[in-house]
Amino acid sequence: MSPDLTAPGSARSAAEVNEQIRALWLRAGGSLSAQERAEYELLVVEWAAAIRSRVAEAV
Repeated sequence: MSPDLTAPGSARSAAEVNEQIRALWLRAGGSLSAQERAEYELLVVEWAAAIRSRVAEAV
């Protein structure tokens, strides 16, 4: 992913959020606890919003 995928009003790019998702999975060893699952879900929503925003700009 390109590091310039930033959602308007968002402090983090899709690439930054993706890196945090990857780090979470690595720390968890591939099996998320309930708390880690909640964190993962929030990160995925943030990542998707950043991607959607960038796609909307391109259209």
